[in-house]
Amino acid sequence: MNAHIPAEEAPPRAVATEPVGHEGARVNITEKKVWSLGAIPATILLVLLIALIIASTVAFIDGVTQLESGHEGGLVTLIGGIVVFTVALLVLLTSIKVVSPGHTLTVQFFGRYIGTLRRTGLSFVPPLTVTKKVSVRVRNFETNESKVNDYNGNPVTIAAIIVWQVADTAQASFSVEDYEEFLHQQSESALRHVATQHPYDSPVDGRVSLRGSTDDVSDELAEEVAARAAVAGLEIIEARISSLSYAPEIAQAMLQRQQASAIVDAREKIVEGAVTMVESALAQLEEREIVDLDPERRAAMVSNLLVVLCSDTNAQPIVNAGSLYH
Repeated sequence: MNAHIPAEEAPPRAVATEPVGHEGARVNITEKKVWSLGAIPATILLVLLIALIIASTVAFIDGVTQLESGHEGGLVTLIGGIVVFTVALLVLLTSIKVVSPGHTLTVQFFGRYIGTLRRTGLSFVPPLTVTKKVSVRVRNFETNESKVNDYNGNPVTIAAIIVWQVADTAQASFSVEDYEEFLHQQSESALRHVATQHPYDSPVDGRVSLRGSTDDVSDELAEEVAARAAVAGLEIIEARISSLSYAPEIAQAMLQRQQASAIVDAREKIVEGAVTMVESALAQLEEREIVDLDPERRAAMVSNLLVVLCSDTNAQPIVNAGSLYH
């Protein structure tokens, strides 16, 4: 009977000695150039292969005719025609390749990667190889709108546009299952991570805001996505925030806060300007000796002017038939 081992005395789990992640990818492969012939040699070989196919077809027909007539060499001619036709057709189908601009071909020989063909136009590659087309054109996509909490804990919705292209065709083809789907998921994950590291409105704790420093946040997002996509041989050209707003459940409250902040800022400007105008008016009155104001009349004039200048509505003039004291 096995002895029971208490939980606190259980042996620790084994820890992996190698990292699993960006630097711990199990598939270690890089792009290399495959042996190939250019357009002119490939054209010559294409003509020769077509000629062999035609000649073997004629030999096949002759062999059949000789067998029907009872000629002894008919079987040899028939077998020779079949062999030449088969070999020429296999070489033609597996070696003559046409590559369009913006595309490449990864070449495998019985499952072994032997290189990538980037030469455009007609080319001749090693026979009996299997090729796969990989586009290296610049592409872009927009992530889904994600709802995340910013650095202050406020829920926001955010989306980004990622501009990318395949840099290493070998890694893109063999390191991940589907490099396009891989990039889409990693981009959304990176976008969520970057959004949680920054406040929405104003800088906090030395962190720039999502709304006020869009370029800085976009650069950080591009670096984050590039680090995640490096294992798939993808190059991130640009990343830009395409949509940014508060989540619907707090959008109205945040709008009221922004409106209140704008009203306070406007009032500060109005009061600052009113004080300057009152100061200028009193200074000019004293300088020109238009009226002699004692402290009490001076205070009353200042109060009246500030009320008129800072009021939201037009002031209604009132004629005072008496004096300030009666």
